[in-house]
Amino acid sequence: MKDTVFPSSRQATNGGAAAAKPSFPATKSQLCGATRPLYRPQPKPHRYRRSCCCSCCIWTTVAILILLLLAGVSAAILTLIYSPHRPTFTVSSLKVSTLKITSSSKLITNITLNVNAKNPNKELIYIYDPIAVSLRTKNDVVMANGSFGPFVHGTKNNTLLKATISGGSQELDDSSAGELRVALKNKKGLLLKMKLDTKVKAKIGGLKTPKVGIRVICEGIKVTVPNGKSPSKASISNAKCKVDLRVKVWRWTF
Repeated sequence: MKDTVFPSSRQATNGGAAAAKPSFPATKSQLCGATRPLYRPQPKPHRYRRSCCCSCCIWTTVAILILLLLAGVSAAILTLIYSPHRPTFTVSSLKVSTLKITSSSKLITNITLNVNAKNPNKELIYIYDPIAVSLRTKNDVVMANGSFGPFVHGTKNNTLLKATISGGSQELDDSSAGELRVALKNKKGLLLKMKLDTKVKAKIGGLKTPKVGIRVICEGIKVTVPNGKSPSKASISNAKCKVDLRVKVWRWTF
């Protein structure tokens, strides 16, 4: 009887593995294929977003410039039509009830002040905030402080402002106290200046300006120490007041 011989499965497997085993050393193409990274396409940058932002900035800037131009043209037209003038201020009277320096270099003052405010405009109305008042020497020693209340300054109108201001028993340094004592003994009087600070807005019909700072400096005021209980009257014949706007560019709003 003839024996049938079957080939071993292990031998067939080993033989197949040997046939699939790569050659050694590896070829150049095998090395390049092993080290080459997998290609992944990169998304393109979204340039349209950047261009959109730039367009928005440009149009915003253009709109602001147009608004500023229109505001400037409107202000120029109103200026030509109405020819606005600044208000004027004059010192009407100044009476000194108390003016003395104590032995401890404290300055005690009590002063009654009247100021006339004039609006020369036919169409322009001024609206004032409270007005801070200070009376000073030429060396900026504060003699008295006070304030005027807020008020509306009508067209072609004169308004009399009244206030009583005082020094509040402020203490002076030795140098200032010595100079002030010598000046008060002078028969010609002590030369003072008055400073007013406030904010004001203007109105023409339905148009209003934003509030702007205004400062008034009045120089040439001479005061003397009162004699007894009667207050002394200051010399105001040479007093002159200058009005300065703290913001000189006016913007008109509806």
